[in-house]
Amino acid sequence: MVGTEDLVGDIETLGDQLAQAKASITKRFIGQERVVDLTLAALLCGGHGLLIGLPGLGKTRLVETLSTVMGLEGARIQFTPDLMPADILGSEVLETAPDGARSFRFLEGPVFCQLLMADEINRASPRTQSALLQAMQEKSVTIAGQAHPLELPFHVLATQNPIEQEGTYPLPEAQLDRFLVQIDVHNPDRDTEREILLATTGVEEAQSSQVFTAADLLAAQNVLRRMPVGEAIVELILDLVRACRPEEEAAPQIVRDSVSWGPGPRAAQALMLTVRAQALLEGRLVPSADDVMRMAVPVLTHRMQLTFAARARGARLNDVIAQVAAQITQGQAAA
Repeated sequence: MVGTEDLVGDIETLGDQLAQAKASITKRFIGQERVVDLTLAALLCGGHGLLIGLPGLGKTRLVETLSTVMGLEGARIQFTPDLMPADILGSEVLETAPDGARSFRFLEGPVFCQLLMADEINRASPRTQSALLQAMQEKSVTIAGQAHPLELPFHVLATQNPIEQEGTYPLPEAQLDRFLVQIDVHNPDRDTEREILLATTGVEEAQSSQVFTAADLLAAQNVLRRMPVGEAIVELILDLVRACRPEEEAAPQIVRDSVSWGPGPRAAQALMLTVRAQALLEGRLVPSADDVMRMAVPVLTHRMQLTFAARARGARLNDVIAQVAAQITQGQAAA
């Protein structure tokens, strides 16, 4: 069993490596530090991320930069209505040998990579979207009854445009739940936009360099899972997730009035992992209650649904989750 001193040393070393990775990423993806942190958190936890933002905010640039910095083999799929599952997974082709013998050979699709960018994932049909379900959950795909394992690490970073919904197919709840975090990408502030303007309209642009390898990332994921989490933090995670379910007796009134369905156990698992990642990214050895509050919205938003009445009066899930988290924090403080 690894000793405490060894674990502390591993965490500190990983923290330094993550600081280098963030510095390299921000050379090309300027500003948006929270977006970078959440995306790195998804990779550290071994999960997938759903990037939601308007066109032109650098989502594709971020994924390409991550592929370079983290040393991962990347692939990109542009999701369109005519995309078929075989275009993602691959297919079997019939080959004829020189002696006339025939046999099937499997040609791997773009999903056989380490960092897959699913661009505008909601533009493909549900049949095509479902092609990623097994890959995201089980890290393998099944073609013609034959299982084909994917190379580890394997991560999906998907993008969506929150405004243009015509001709799109909303992701089913089962697939949304497989994304560890939802990462909202907003327009930069004025100073950041000025920096972007100057950095990207000249003769040369800054380039990122590799910091991690695939083996390094797998080792980092192992270190993260060994990080201790205090009993108070575990109870806080459970309190928060269960309070967001309208059928729970202890659910706050705002949840009963506004939420149609709430997060399942996978949300608590995601919070347990991401609070460790948040602590790592800030150079701390153990997660705190503040980490739970900061990760609540990215982890829970896509795992909940507002009622029709709540949507009609302009309610937002972010506000509901923030209010529930504040009530739980106040209750713990009073106790």
